[in-house]
Amino acid sequence: MTNTMKTIGLSLLFAMSAAFSNPAAAADAAADVAAMHAVDQTWLKSYNSNDAKTAASLYDENAILMPPGAPAAHGRAAIEKFLATDMAGSAKAGVVFHLGAKPDGGVNGNLGWVSGTYTVTDKSGKVVDAGKYLSVSKKEGGKWLYIRDTWNSDGAPPAEPAAAPKK
Repeated sequence: MTNTMKTIGLSLLFAMSAAFSNPAAAADAAADVAAMHAVDQTWLKSYNSNDAKTAASLYDENAILMPPGAPAAHGRAAIEKFLATDMAGSAKAGVVFHLGAKPDGGVNGNLGWVSGTYTVTDKSGKVVDAGKYLSVSKKEGGKWLYIRDTWNSDGAPPAEPAAAPKK
């Protein structure tokens, strides 16, 4: 191998090393993940306060909310309508949502994701449901907005009623 080839090879190795160990990029990614977790906390506070307008403002105009046991809500207006109904039902039932302590997340440019766990407690503090969530967000104008959002329970789905015997 010639000296030129060795020099080119070493230069490429150093360039790749620098690109993959960029502490500024890692710090930016960590800040973006933290910002998305803060959005989750705003959503949680809004949900538990029966504030559908604030919760819906965290979604992109063309976002899709995919709740368990219900059709997907397409667009911010439909998401606000779904959340208003769901929040009112939760408030009436006296249940409160909580997010788990160790959420995860990642970013790639202006797209990011977060995932974690949740619990739902009744008035007495008893856990009545537990599950996991996943949201995909995009950064627009320095603000993270959900573009896809879903969650599902760890519990078994309700049993279907027994079919009537055939005659």
